[in-house]
Amino acid sequence: MLPDAVFMNCDLPSTRQALEDPELFLESQMPGSVLVFDEVHQLNDPSRLLKIAADEYPQLKILATGSSTLAATRKFRDSLTGRKQGIHLCPVLWEECADPFGVRDLDQRLLHGGLPEPLLAKRKDPSYFGEWIDSFYARDIQELFGIRNRQGFLSLFRLLLRQSGGQLDYSKLASLSELSRPTVKAHIEAMQVAHAVHLLRPFHGGAKREIVSRPKCYAFDTGFVTFEKGWNSIRNDDRGLLWEHLVLDTLRNRFSDEGIFYWQDKSHREVDFVVRRGRDWVDVMECKIKPDKLDAKPVEAFRKLYPKGGNFIISPVARRPFRVRRGKLVFTVCTTGDISAFTGVVQ
Repeated sequence: MLPDAVFMNCDLPSTRQALEDPELFLESQMPGSVLVFDEVHQLNDPSRLLKIAADEYPQLKILATGSSTLAATRKFRDSLTGRKQGIHLCPVLWEECADPFGVRDLDQRLLHGGLPEPLLAKRKDPSYFGEWIDSFYARDIQELFGIRNRQGFLSLFRLLLRQSGGQLDYSKLASLSELSRPTVKAHIEAMQVAHAVHLLRPFHGGAKREIVSRPKCYAFDTGFVTFEKGWNSIRNDDRGLLWEHLVLDTLRNRFSDEGIFYWQDKSHREVDFVVRRGRDWVDVMECKIKPDKLDAKPVEAFRKLYPKGGNFIISPVARRPFRVRRGKLVFTVCTTGDISAFTGVVQ
């Protein structure tokens, strides 16, 4: 998409040498040029380069990429506030699979995950995922965060992959990974910053019986969940939880992370996803492979507390949106690609 861009691979020593004097390098570029600094955190002082480019060379267009959140590295001495726009690239969304990737089999997307190479492979290659995890620790965790306990960190990461979609229990994770509770919290925070996991907070508005403090933890990609579980095929009972991951990807692509929650009360009534879109307006998203399997009672309990908002059943089998009545409520049934059409701006 950027055929005329000047591409600089910061992994290469020659590139790092060329960028030692940012002013000299930027001065040599044609006005209006697009510069791509790939793996920019490999530079000794990446924030200096980007700050000089933004302040002194506004005629240049800069795209800086990295394998982790750039601000996470200690090399960034400046937050670049007001000078940058961050873009998080999630795995291939379900609505993107058919076009342009040509993948129409839901089980393939769930089993292989959404990274392009394994997604398009005819067979799932476990060695790819094992090598990725090793590289993730070496490049994103050890290098950027200075975490030296490789065995403890990876043990915790693999536990989170196996338990993806469940509530976090820091004490239990500490016991299973043989790490201290504060270390578990610190490691999970590093995983969050590196986009390897996402913590989904419980929604609450003051009702006495709501869960208020225990987040859910979702792995960034279903391929790694199925890899760590040792699955080589998808069974009927597997699809529901994995489909939640795909719906969450779309919600995070459509809304701010700060506005996406789950809901549960102390009677264990639970709503998959709650999206806050206004002061009193919250949408409910229930994830179902088959829409007719929905139990509306948890949503009815939620709506007694928070009556304003849309009710949605997100299903991969919904070829076109339609409305159904479940219990006392009306739901719109749609697939992930239709979410945007029904969740416009709330006045």
